[in-house]
Amino acid sequence: MNFGTDEIQDETGIELTPLIDVVFLLLIFFMISTTFTKETSLKINLPESSGEQAVAPPQNVEIQIGASSEYAIATGTDGSSKPLLNSNRDTLKRALSEYQNQPKLLLIIRADRKAPHEAVIKVMDVAQELGLTNITFATKQFTDS
Repeated sequence: MNFGTDEIQDETGIELTPLIDVVFLLLIFFMISTTFTKETSLKINLPESSGEQAVAPPQNVEIQIGASSEYAIATGTDGSSKPLLNSNRDTLKRALSEYQNQPKLLLIIRADRKAPHEAVIKVMDVAQELGLTNITFATKQFTDS
């Protein structure tokens, strides 16, 4: 005896093709609409200022000072920076000495707001010894919120 029915049962299932299409469309959308930020090797929280933002000349060197007195030097427009091995004065002097003979060079000091005052003064002293007299400080734009 066969108690089964003669009807063919439909197998239900989830179609993955439309799901994969939607996932790829979302992936393409997010890849196109993403903006990239300039990342540095040191995490720096800049102090705020209310002055207008100055346009930097193309020849500049940026020295970054972290919250615990670590240094990194960034050159060029790609935003890459080279951390220094230690925070000794001699190491800093050797790193900045390659820029000593560039008369129009602008030295940008980007110090964390919690960086010790001594670390900033050390950079300024070394720059003065090397004849780098065009110095500026990087800050964030002040907001009233």
